[in-house]
Amino acid sequence: MPEIGWGILGPGRIATLTTQGPLMNLPGVRRVAVGSRDADRAAAFAERFGFGRSYGSYLELAQNPEVDVVYVATPHPWHHEHAILCLEHGKHVLCEKPLAMNAHQVREMIACARANGRFLAEAFFTYWTPMLRHVRRWIEEGRIGEVRMLWASCGGRSRLDPANRLFDKALGGGALLDIGCYAVSLAHQLLGAPQQVLASGALGETGVDEQEAMILRYPGDTLAILSSAIRTTQRNDAVIQGTEGRITLLPSWWGGTRTAILAVGQEETRFQDTEAEQLYAGPFGSHEKSWMVAEVMQDIAAGRLESAVMPLALSLEIAQTMDAVRAQIGLRYAADEEI
Repeated sequence: MPEIGWGILGPGRIATLTTQGPLMNLPGVRRVAVGSRDADRAAAFAERFGFGRSYGSYLELAQNPEVDVVYVATPHPWHHEHAILCLEHGKHVLCEKPLAMNAHQVREMIACARANGRFLAEAFFTYWTPMLRHVRRWIEEGRIGEVRMLWASCGGRSRLDPANRLFDKALGGGALLDIGCYAVSLAHQLLGAPQQVLASGALGETGVDEQEAMILRYPGDTLAILSSAIRTTQRNDAVIQGTEGRITLLPSWWGGTRTAILAVGQEETRFQDTEAEQLYAGPFGSHEKSWMVAEVMQDIAAGRLESAVMPLALSLEIAQTMDAVRAQIGLRYAADEEI
C-alpha cells in the first residue's frame, strides 16, 4: 500500500484512542499534521504521537498539501462544518460517528464529497470488525433461519454533570447520538432501513435525552427492539433471534472483538477474541479500529469514493431513523433549527 498522509482535526480523547492504535502501528500511515483551535493542544498532540506539523486552526490543516485524508474527531455538532471544510480543500474524510446531527446535514456532506470527488466515510468502526462480519456470515448462511427479532442495548449510568459533554445539549449530548447510534446502526446493518419507527424517551434537566426505547418494524413483521441510556444501567448485549436459532453478542458488543455465540438447538459455536486476532494477525493488528483505518486506506489508494462496508446511503438511513426517534421524544438541537 502506498503511504497515505493523515491529518487529525480535533485532538481530543477520541482522536487519541484512534491514533495510539492504528495510526501509530499500521503500515502506510504517514502522520502529517494536527489541527485544533488551541495551538498548544495541537502541538502537544503532534509531539506525543509523532505528527510532523501542528496548527492552531482547522483551515491551516485543510490547506496542508501533504495531508491526503483527515480524521474529523471534533464533537458531532461540528462534524458537518469540519468535514465540508476538508472536502472542499481536496481532502478525503473519515468522520467520527454520528456523521452529522441530522439527515439534512448528512445529505449536504454526501453532496460535497461527490462534488469534490473525495472519499467520505462515517467511523462506525464496529462495521469493519471480524466478529460482526462473522455474525453477518452466519446470518447469510441461514444458520439461525429467518431473522425475526433483534434486541440491543447501549449505555450506562453516568453522574449528572451539566458541564460534562454527555449532558451538554450545545455539544450534542444525550444518549441517542452518543451511544444509542450503535444500536440503531446494528439494526440497519443486519436488517436494513425500517418501515416504521416507534420511540419513547426521557429528557433530563439539561434538555438532553437520558434514555429512550425504540421499536423498528421491518417487512414480514421483523422487529428491532433497542434501548440507550446515560443515566440507567444497561445490559449492553445484543441478541439476534431467528426461526432456527439465535446469536448473542456479549457486553459490550459494539467493541467489535467480544465473543459472539451462535446457538442452534443444543449446539453452540463461539467466535472469540483469539479468533479475531488470528483473522487479522500481522499488519492489521488487534486494535478495535485497525480494520476500519486499514480498509479506508485501501479504499483511498484504490480511488474509491466511499466504503463498501459503510456506504454513504447507509449513513443517511441511520441518520433518518435517528431523526424519527428524536421527533417522537421531542429532542431538537440547534442544527435542526437551521433546516
